[in-house]
Amino acid sequence: MMHIEKKVWPEYFQKIFDGDKKYELRLADWDCHEGDVLVLKEWDPETKDYTGRVLEKEITYILKTKDINFWSDEEVEKYGYQIISFK
Repeated sequence: MMHIEKKVWPEYFQKIFDGDKKYELRLADWDCHEGDVLVLKEWDPETKDYTGRVLEKEITYILKTKDINFWSDEEVEKYGYQIISFK
């Protein structure tokens, strides 16, 4: 089991904290597995700094695909996508 740290913007962090958001859509440029733990650190893009709030979520499912257009074609071609659900 790995602990993987990722930044999360405040609006999404709060939804995860409240239990309303139970997944992450991320560029698949890093490796993760079911059972790993996402350490989600709230990041404020305005101050360009961490807020100090942190959540840990166990990865329960990973779906990788290349059919969504959030990132450049070059990044998608290289990495694909991963949708991560957690509990």
